Amino acid sequence: MYPDRVLSGMRPTGALHLGHYHGVLKNWIKIQHEFECLFMVADWHALTTHYDSTLGLENHVWEMVVDWLAAGVDPNQATLFIQSRVPEHAELHLLLSMVTPVGWLERVPTYKEQQQKLTDRDLSSYGFLGYPLLQAADILLYRANRVPVGEDQVPHIEFAREVARRFNHFYGREKDFEANALEAARKMGNKRSRLYLELRTRYTERGDAEALLAARDLLAEAQNLSLGDRERLFGYLEGNAKPILAEPQALLTEASRLPGLDGQKMAKSYGNTLPLRLSEEALAHKISTMKTDEARKLRTDPGEPTRCPVYAFHKLYSDEKTLTWVEDGCRTAGIGCVQCKQPIIEQVILELRPLRERAQLYQEDPTLVRNIIADGCERARRLACDTLRDVREAMGLVYS
Repeated sequence: MYPDRVLSGMRPTGALHLGHYHGVLKNWIKIQHEFECLFMVADWHALTTHYDSTLGLENHVWEMVVDWLAAGVDPNQATLFIQSRVPEHAELHLLLSMVTPVGWLERVPTYKEQQQKLTDRDLSSYGFLGYPLLQAADILLYRANRVPVGEDQVPHIEFAREVARRFNHFYGREKDFEANALEAARKMGNKRSRLYLELRTRYTERGDAEALLAARDLLAEAQNLSLGDRERLFGYLEGNAKPILAEPQALLTEASRLPGLDGQKMAKSYGNTLPLRLSEEALAHKISTMKTDEARKLRTDPGEPTRCPVYAFHKLYSDEKTLTWVEDGCRTAGIGCVQCKQPIIEQVILELRPLRERAQLYQEDPTLVRNIIADGCERARRLACDTLRDVREAMGLVYS
């Protein structure tokens, strides 16, 4: 019904680190060649938890975008934009808030988790309560049907699906819908039209899931249908009316397996990160100070690699021969922790060297970054306006 479109975003926290690169950016670089992708600087989302500390926000935005570009996110393949520069996000959020029960927001798993975790901040604001709905509006505004997330974020995508379904239930109606849907079916030709209606009957009357899939495939292959007719037939197929908002699906991605320098999750708040544009000398020094297996208090003490944060880096960066060398050398005390870290230092420096060189281009010419974002905001806003036009019309908010 809608093109395969991806929406993903990051809160602007400034320059990114190696955990961001392996956890998000490498996946973006891959999927930008597979789908129509929109990558969003989620600056409004940053305000939901840091509304009282916005002094460095602008600099954080541009630093993060430089890292995206330096990592290989291609503005010729994907649309890069800033959330707050597309005001339709706020309008759709407002309109969706009219039909979204408060109980749905309170049941989002991360709502209470974040309140318990971020005890140093006052999170008793509507912005924090409503951020899953703003996130849903971000996705639904572009009719994105794929959203790359880790398993912990799947409930947010389910929430967005429920919001889209509820909106479509209330407003996805048009005058003479069934007659228009049957007329659209006739445009498929007699044979295909009959098959479509048979499959629809099998699904709506007997719950035949295979018939539903077959009918969807039939519509996807129909070349002579307009977008409006295709939408009607998808809606009619499932017993609904014309769907206004697309229901997104989670595109599951692997979480970054890299720990921070102290063995905890790599995060700026812990001060344990490896920034992507850190100098080679500073990278080498930071990695050389990484925490290792605490059982190895002396060079002659044997250790256990699976207890060591450095080993997590080896599993990502090292070949089988090096892994065997690390495992045997650690368990027999045949190598010391300094020796164990050296291959990682070399590999991380090698990986980040071209990234740092590409970043130099954007640092020297900030207007290049501004122009890329301006073009992306314009493209994003065109898509957003198309959706908002349909939403306003469906809700009766168009006045002639």
